[in-house]
Amino acid sequence: MQRLRTTVARLRPITATQTVKSQSQARPMAVGGALRTFEPLRSYTTSVSAEPFLNGTSSNYVEEMYYAWLENPRSVHKSWDIFFRNANAGVSPGSAYQSPPPLGGAALELANAQAMVEAQPNMEKLVEDHLAVQSLVRAYQVRGHHIAKLDPLDIGVIDFDESPVMLGLKKVGEKYRLYDLTAGRFYGLDESDLDKVFRLPTTTFIGGSESVLPLREIISRLEMAYCQSIGVEFMFINDLEQCQWIRQKFERPGVMQFTLEEKRTLLTRMVRSTKFEEFLQRKWSSEKRFGLEGCESLIPALKTIIDKSSMNGVESIIMGMPHRGRLNVLANVIHKELDQIFCQFDSNLEAADEGSGDVKYHLGMWHRRINRVTDRNITLSLMANPSHLEAVDPVVQGKTKAEQFYCGDTEGKRVMSILLHGDAAFAGQGVVYETFHLSDLPSYTTHGTVHVVVNNQVGFTTDPRVARSSSYPTDVAKVVNAPIFHVNADDPEAVMYVCNVAAEWRATFHKDVVVDLVCYRRNGHNEMDEPLFTQPLMYKQIKKQKGVLQKYSEKLLAEGAVSRQDYEEEIAKYDKICEEAHARSKDEKILHIKHWLDSPWPGFFNVDGQPKSMTSRSTGLPEEELVHIGYIASSVPVEDFTIHRGLSRILKGRATMVGQRVCDWALGEYMAFGSLLKEGTHIRLSGQDVERGTFSHRHHVLHDQKIDRRICIPMNHISPNQAPYTVCNSSLSEYGVLGFELGFAMASPNALVLWEAQFGDFHNTAQCIIDQFICPGQAKWVRQNGIVLLLPHGMEGMGPEHSSARPERFLQMCNEDPDTYPVSEFAVRQLYDCNWIIVNCSTPANYFHVLRRQILQAFRKPLIVITPKSLLRHPEAKSSFDDMLPGTHFQRLIPDSGPVCENPEAVKRIVFCTGKVYYELTRERNNRGNDDTVAIARIEQLSPFPFDQVKVETDRYPNADLVWCQEEHKNQGYYDYVKPRLRTTVDRTRPVWYAGRGPAAAPATGNKAAHLVELQRFLDTAFNLDAFTEQS
Repeated sequence: MQRLRTTVARLRPITATQTVKSQSQARPMAVGGALRTFEPLRSYTTSVSAEPFLNGTSSNYVEEMYYAWLENPRSVHKSWDIFFRNANAGVSPGSAYQSPPPLGGAALELANAQAMVEAQPNMEKLVEDHLAVQSLVRAYQVRGHHIAKLDPLDIGVIDFDESPVMLGLKKVGEKYRLYDLTAGRFYGLDESDLDKVFRLPTTTFIGGSESVLPLREIISRLEMAYCQSIGVEFMFINDLEQCQWIRQKFERPGVMQFTLEEKRTLLTRMVRSTKFEEFLQRKWSSEKRFGLEGCESLIPALKTIIDKSSMNGVESIIMGMPHRGRLNVLANVIHKELDQIFCQFDSNLEAADEGSGDVKYHLGMWHRRINRVTDRNITLSLMANPSHLEAVDPVVQGKTKAEQFYCGDTEGKRVMSILLHGDAAFAGQGVVYETFHLSDLPSYTTHGTVHVVVNNQVGFTTDPRVARSSSYPTDVAKVVNAPIFHVNADDPEAVMYVCNVAAEWRATFHKDVVVDLVCYRRNGHNEMDEPLFTQPLMYKQIKKQKGVLQKYSEKLLAEGAVSRQDYEEEIAKYDKICEEAHARSKDEKILHIKHWLDSPWPGFFNVDGQPKSMTSRSTGLPEEELVHIGYIASSVPVEDFTIHRGLSRILKGRATMVGQRVCDWALGEYMAFGSLLKEGTHIRLSGQDVERGTFSHRHHVLHDQKIDRRICIPMNHISPNQAPYTVCNSSLSEYGVLGFELGFAMASPNALVLWEAQFGDFHNTAQCIIDQFICPGQAKWVRQNGIVLLLPHGMEGMGPEHSSARPERFLQMCNEDPDTYPVSEFAVRQLYDCNWIIVNCSTPANYFHVLRRQILQAFRKPLIVITPKSLLRHPEAKSSFDDMLPGTHFQRLIPDSGPVCENPEAVKRIVFCTGKVYYELTRERNNRGNDDTVAIARIEQLSPFPFDQVKVETDRYPNADLVWCQEEHKNQGYYDYVKPRLRTTVDRTRPVWYAGRGPAAAPATGNKAAHLVELQRFLDTAFNLDAFTEQS
């Protein structure tokens, strides 16, 4: 019966002249002794003869019958009993009726029943029509974007596969024809239904204050909402509130209304965006600049997002973007001085800063200014980035997260990010997917990012049909339920509206959102490129295309929103600004890269940008502090917390070590972290499985064995006023997560940010971040960074994968000259001059010191730590507290302190090595009894190379052969890096011999027996004093 009441109340088509009245009261009815209340019904005023079944007086009759049937099914005719039973069971009204067999002489009753049956087809049509209208509304919401007028070129490059894709009405002369969604008719609606009035479903807002509309008007409003310059993709979102919010924003009548002031502001921004590019083209027509022509509406789009976000309380925005339009964004969004931009085109400009610099369309900028719309302070940071498209995405997110963390913005209300993308890169680069998947993870979320895709509809020379498998370049965003707003970039008002909605969405739901600016590229890939080679038809159309500024100005002139004089004065005003800035730019003789810094660290450096100190501070700690941190590491500082029995043994072992005044690798790390936290330095350790540690050695997060998701982080219980410790397992991503941590480290120099690879060789999937940001970042962008990479490494006989962290790759990229003996001070100056620091520590104490030095030194450099695997539990790989007390430092080289020191002249060979192989060498030396003839020195810091300390060792043993020993293959590891530096140290007076595995393609053998044979072979070479006689 609910189906009947719903039909009566909501699904009746009425003509526009009919009125609807509501009953004012519910009807109480006694059913089974209880008082039952029925919802009020709708009553329609019309003549009895015009009423179809279940409407008007007929519906009243049916209702009375129904009430009687509820009290006593036998009180109604058998046919009604069957009808009501079927209706209550969910059968449609048309099928619920079953004609009973004739009974005696009840001819009149039978005739009445047959009359009622004859009315059933009308009822079925009524229900079907309303269902068709609901489906039609949903079809527009789901697929209206397929036929929206998104392409300013109108060349239709998108293939939606499902064909034909048709909605709504098409005007043919003066007649309207309803299109089908598929090959068949759309639920039977046709032209005769266009003037029928239908009740609107609750899933649409096209009615505004009206609840019923004629079908013609329904379709017209749906066309206006979903099929004009904006195409909305949102029906895949599985949250009803969010879907309703979007429907309301785009369906409500009159939402696209703008004030005169808003239109004039929009025109001004379009003038500046367009005329900036024209000015550059006029002055430097043969220069690459990757201009914005064809998508000039990007500038007002970004400014609208910034305005709306500022209005919602955002104080800082971090942006990342590719090269196209970058100079325009710097000039008209970030507000970089125009003369500083223009002087970049001067080929005679001399570089004044350290480093090599970068091309102008890769540079970043940081600026704090007043937002003129909101009259509030806003800080804008555009991150410098390489040509590797989308690589900057996770970096921006990491820096945004850091700024939110440092200002206590736990909901993303004060700091946010905007990412700009190209269409081909957004669809093609996997780091986009990785970055999206960080968006809702607790330790990585930035509480929503506004993504703006500059959709040129072509990637360099590649058409979309061969560049992606999806219909849109933005389909990747659906994995995180981000709404996607496609908009024709030649409709600036539509762009402005969509960007307002996008910013409001982010402020409301704190989730990602995508704005797809469908535009074109007026020039080729750059200003020197000829696009007609590969896209002849597209570029023939582009050559005919009227510029968006011209289109919009003509529109406003026709509306009378601006006068021609005002428009021309605005153009002249900006041209004058550009000309004056150009004149000033000619006075610039020196290029200051530091003027383009995107992440300043106020107060960290001196005024001239130099470190405040170049002295080497001790990194040791008082013993009582070591003991205190050691016991925290050995305890569970939370009451009623049940830990695993195996973990209890581990903690007991730590306590035993503290009592013995020694520490292993995990405890040494714990003491470095704990001491820095106590001193006020925030520490963030991220990566796959870092909470426990890949090798189950760290255990920084304890899990209650009885209560799900109850955890304890003892490191946060070091001291009442300590800095917070963040340790977080990451998603199974290297490229995205390492980029994120790099960005986090950019925000402040007063934090130790570490990324640990699950195994050292996993960094190769993050090679772009290493090669383009970490290694050359300071040289290109005068931007220091103290990120730490922990890369587990070691030949353990476990196969080629996970054996090598590929140290040779990092060493190859060091900026040090192997053939020149440095004249600078080694301990600090060498560190300051290098591009990164690479260490392979062999003791927990040295690992402890290098981590503390990373923060205590007065500048920041990336630190690459080749970390061990088997040494984590090696009985000899332990350090005494004596090596960690005040006055102790990181040892760049650890000399041999054994019997060889008693008579250095008698030493026949000095073996230099690094890392784990030292313990294999000492074991072999002891077995052979070579303790007094072979010295073993450990080079702990490989870059910068400790020339001075190596020289001390070579001079100490004047009669010794020089041998470099490594467990890696000869074409891998450290040999090619170390050999020329050793020869430079001894002024090429002695040869440097090699002991290690031979050249190989793979990092290690997959056979355990072969591994052991190789190990013994190079150990034999290292200790055979005649091994190199024939070669010398």
